[in-house]
Amino acid sequence: MQQYKDLVQDVLDNGIQSEDRTGTGTKSVFGRQIRFDLEKGFPLLTLKNTFWKGVFVELLWFMRGDTNIQFLHNHNVKIWDEWADKNGNLGPVYGKQWRNWSYPTNGLIKGNLAVDQLETAISQIKNNPNSRRIIISAWNVGELDFMALPPCHMMVQFYVRGGKLSCHLYQRSADLFLGVPFNIASYALLTHFLANDAGLGVGDFVHTFGDLHIYNNHMDQCQEMMTRDPLPLPGMRITLQKNNLMLFIDHQCHKMSWDELQKVALLENYKPHSGLKGEVAV
Repeated sequence: MQQYKDLVQDVLDNGIQSEDRTGTGTKSVFGRQIRFDLEKGFPLLTLKNTFWKGVFVELLWFMRGDTNIQFLHNHNVKIWDEWADKNGNLGPVYGKQWRNWSYPTNGLIKGNLAVDQLETAISQIKNNPNSRRIIISAWNVGELDFMALPPCHMMVQFYVRGGKLSCHLYQRSADLFLGVPFNIASYALLTHFLANDAGLGVGDFVHTFGDLHIYNNHMDQCQEMMTRDPLPLPGMRITLQKNNLMLFIDHQCHKMSWDELQKVALLENYKPHSGLKGEVAV
């Protein structure tokens, strides 16, 4: 994870002190990119112990099209609690956009139309792999004002060549200490899931950032990370059968315990440095 460490050092050295929506304050840079060859290891941060169950369960939550925190709570994952209303709802956030992107038809057809972007992407990967339109977008302009938090990781594109699936994520706003390790691992896992379902190998995960920042109350933790050396990356093995991903997502995973779920995506030999805690800026 030297790429991640280099990003942290870049922001520490070159970041501009900025005010932000939360009132916490940040150091930020604009426009950066990192790349991981997923065949060489699964990019779960080793500079600190990263909450793997949170990464995995949150991704399943997105893929299910869910926008209520109950599924997360069923597995003791509370990373979205600060933004949920009293009933646990978050509005039309990621899951809704991935599975049920709706838009008006301007009277040409009665009602609204909806697109299951995840299903469409899976179909394209399998049936039209040379397409340059294998994209999932969470930035639905017409629904931003109804979301508890507008999408930070807002668009992902998939690329199939040479029997491998690659993934390119654009993230408009990136909390480097708390959020980015989650985001890297989440989209790497999504790539593994989709590649396995299509009978493909994994290629690169490319991560492009707009506003990349460290919150002022995370500076000490980031300085501590700079004293640590990256450790070997873990491995990842998906145990689902080809073409069974959506059956698992839509009809099986909500019935499974964490012990059962983690056998579906086996994280192997994850041996990170000790954890570093930081407060979430809400």
